Amino acid sequence: MKTTHAVTILGRELSVRSSAPEAKVKAVEAFVNGKLQDIGAALKSGDAQLVLTLALLNTSEELLELRAQREKDAAADGRIAAAIAVLETA
Repeated sequence: MKTTHAVTILGRELSVRSSAPEAKVKAVEAFVNGKLQDIGAALKSGDAQLVLTLALLNTSEELLELRAQREKDAAADGRIAAAIAVLETA
């Protein structure tokens, strides 16, 4: 069941609907604000749109790297399972 949660991003309060527990929504809020603060501190301009765009790009890159690693891990798991099956039949 989805419930409405209040989150604040870049000082702006937003209402979001999520089936996640409150603690997880707050963890996501803290993660996003942390990313935005890190990027904002590294920029000379205070352009919120630029900060948001760079945060989205950075987070997307991390997500794609994690997905690629998960695929590699799944392939390795398959090879290990096949090797175990061979050893068990030997």
